[in-house]
Amino acid sequence: MRTRLRLIPSLIFAVAGPSAAWAAEAQVAVAANFTEPIKAIAAVLEKTTGHTIKVSLGATGAFYTQIKNSAPFDVFLAADDERPAMLEKEGLAAPGTRFTYATGKLVLWSVDPAKVDDKGEILKSPQVRKVAFANPKTAPYGAAAVQVMDKLGLADALKPKLVQGESIGQTYNFVKTGNADIGFVAMSQVLSEGKLKEGSMWVIPQENYGTIRQDAVVLKRGENNEAAIALMKLLQSPNIKDLIRSYGYDL
Repeated sequence: MRTRLRLIPSLIFAVAGPSAAWAAEAQVAVAANFTEPIKAIAAVLEKTTGHTIKVSLGATGAFYTQIKNSAPFDVFLAADDERPAMLEKEGLAAPGTRFTYATGKLVLWSVDPAKVDDKGEILKSPQVRKVAFANPKTAPYGAAAVQVMDKLGLADALKPKLVQGESIGQTYNFVKTGNADIGFVAMSQVLSEGKLKEGSMWVIPQENYGTIRQDAVVLKRGENNEAAIALMKLLQSPNIKDLIRSYGYDL
């Protein structure tokens, strides 16, 4: 679809449901770290309510800019709590709908099962040529990665090795495809059913970066959208909270 907005690269998918006159569809902007959980949640939503969602995945900061410029989203699932709060103050979100749906964890990851140690000493290795991280201006996980490098006193040493992704999704792909030896990614991207899918990782201690509190909010466009309202209720249900935890998030 062509619009006057310059949309960020994102993956868009829809979950098809049974044709019913009462079923609604919501347009949802979702932080890239939440890719796998939102797919599962969308399927549950369709099965239990008949409502469907069309999801765009990308960087939180870029979505904030798009929403400010009238992008047609009904719900925003951010990777921080700052931008949803800003949208509330700016009158672009439905009052009283914002809540924290997950708290993210940052990990250092490699597809090589022997590369990343459990203390992150690999960051000091001269054998590491490229280290991926997300744009700290648009991606909260990227900002957290910068905090980690500063905390460990490695910012200057790692600067020539850094490869920057526009979102945490692109950052993950840099490591997955071998364009970076290691990378700072979301734990949710490398877990499946609570277990590491492949490679090796260091779960970075929380003391090294600020809490990644991820907030959801209904936008003004979606305040009367039944699918948007149903999604927000589902995100707060016990079973979905357990699903979110299985991807390595805290609640």
